[in-house]
Amino acid sequence: MSTQSVSSSTSAASSSQYSTGDQLTSLGGTAPMQVTGLASGLDTNAIVQALMAADQQQVTNVTNQQTALTTQNTELTDIQNALETVANDAQALGNASLFTPTQTVTSTDSTIVGATATGSAGAVVGAYQVEVQALASASQRTFSYTSPTSADTVTIDGQQLSVAAGESADSLVSAVNSNSNLDVWATVTQESSNGGPAQIVLSSRQTGAPGASGYINVSDTAGALTDTGDDIAGTDAAYTINGESQVQYSSSNTISGASLGGTTQPTQGQGATQTIPGITLSLNGLTGSTPVTVDVGSPTVDSSSVQTAVQQFITDYNSAVSLIQTQLSQAPSSSDPAQGTLYGDADLTQLLANMREMMDSTLSDLSSGDDNMIDIGVSTGATTGSGAVSQSALNGDLTLDTSTLTSALQSNPNGVQSLLTSWSIQFSDLVNNEAAPGGDITTRIQGNDSQINYYATQIDNMNNANSEKQQQLVTEFADMESALSQSQSTSSWLTSQLSSLVG
Repeated sequence: MSTQSVSSSTSAASSSQYSTGDQLTSLGGTAPMQVTGLASGLDTNAIVQALMAADQQQVTNVTNQQTALTTQNTELTDIQNALETVANDAQALGNASLFTPTQTVTSTDSTIVGATATGSAGAVVGAYQVEVQALASASQRTFSYTSPTSADTVTIDGQQLSVAAGESADSLVSAVNSNSNLDVWATVTQESSNGGPAQIVLSSRQTGAPGASGYINVSDTAGALTDTGDDIAGTDAAYTINGESQVQYSSSNTISGASLGGTTQPTQGQGATQTIPGITLSLNGLTGSTPVTVDVGSPTVDSSSVQTAVQQFITDYNSAVSLIQTQLSQAPSSSDPAQGTLYGDADLTQLLANMREMMDSTLSDLSSGDDNMIDIGVSTGATTGSGAVSQSALNGDLTLDTSTLTSALQSNPNGVQSLLTSWSIQFSDLVNNEAAPGGDITTRIQGNDSQINYYATQIDNMNNANSEKQQQLVTEFADMESALSQSQSTSSWLTSQLSSLVG
C-alpha cells in the first residue's frame, strides 16, 4: 500500500469525524459549531464550555449589575412620583384660597325655594321667610296647521320663517325650534288625520306676563296657521320676603341682583323684583301658608375643605412612607439581582428621618398660638388608656383628629392658616430637594443611566471577545482531533504492514 493511499484514508476519516461530532453552540451565533471527539475519545464540547465558563460568568456578573441598576431606577422613579405628590399636597395646605371665608346658605325646603350665594361680595347674614303665591309661566298660542300648497312665509314676533309647499307640521316645528332668532318654541300636540289640520302650540322662550306689544304675534301670508283661540297669557312669579305687605313680581322664577326694601308698589307685568342681597332664589313651587326659611350664615373658613386637604396630604404621605420603607427593608438575593437594590439606602433613610422630624417640629416664627401640627390634630396617633402603641405609629404613619382640627379652625382660623402656610413651605422644600426635577433622586437616576449604558457597551465587548475565544478553542480542538486521527490511521497501516511482513 502506498503512502498516498494512507493520506487519502486519513482525510476521509477526518471528514467523517467532523460531520458526526458533538455540537457546541457558538456565543452570539445562530448555528451550532461542530467539534469532533471521536479520535481522542474526549468530550471536547464540555471541555470548551468549561474553559469558557469563567469568561461567561464575567458577562453574567456585569449583566446582573445592569439589571440591578435598571430595577433601582424604576423603584427610585416610583418613590420620586410619590414624594412629588406629597410635596404638592403640602403646598396646597398653604394656599390662601383654602382659607377664603365662605357663607353657608340653606333652605328649609329647597324643592320649593332654592337658594345659592352669588357674586364675590358676600350676602347679608340672616334668616329670611319667603312665600311664593305664583310661579312665572310662558305665554302660549295654539294654531291649526294645514300644509300649504305653495311656498309660504310665516312671521313670528317680527321674524320671518319660510315654509315650503307641502311641509309637514313636524318639519315646521323643527324649523322653529332650531332657529335661534325666534323667541318661541313649537310643539305638535295633535297630528293631522285623514288630511285634516294638525295642531301646533307656540310658547314663549321667556316666562313672564306679556308687555304692551302683546304676546306671540303671528302672521301667515298663505294661511297655513290658523289661531284656534286657545291662547294663554304668560304670568309673573308672585312672592314676598319677610312678610312684606307688598307682593313682589318677577318675570322669571330665578330671582337675583336686587336689594331688599323699596317704597314703590311693584306692578305686575313690569318685572319689579325684591330679593336677598348676594343670594339667588329659585322658585320651584308654591309655599301656601307656610313660608320657606332661607338662612344665610356668617362668613367663615370652610372647615370641610381644609379637612379634606389635610386628609389628602396624610393619605399620600403615609403611602410614600410605606413605599420607601418597603424598599429599605427588602434584603438582596443572591439568585435575583433585581431584589433589594435600595436595601438600607442611606439617602432615603435620612429623608424619612427628616420628614418625621418636620411633622413633629415646633415652628418658632409664629405668634398666633398654633405652632405645631399636633395642635391641629395631625400626629402619629395616641394610645388609649394602657393600650400599646400601634405599629402604624411606630412606622411614622399620620392620623387626623378631625375634632381637634375643627375646633382650631373655629377658635383660631388665622392661627391655623399661619401654621399651615409656614409649615407647608418648609416641608415642601425638604421633599422637593429630594424629589423635584433636578433634585437628589433625579441625579441618582441620571448617574445610574450612565452606568447602565457603560455596562451595555462592556457586555457587547465581552460577548464579542468570548465569541472569538470560543471559535479559537473550537478550531484548536478540531485541529487536534484531525492530527490524532491521522496518527491513528498511520499507526494502523504500519501495524498491518508489519503483520504482512512477519507472515
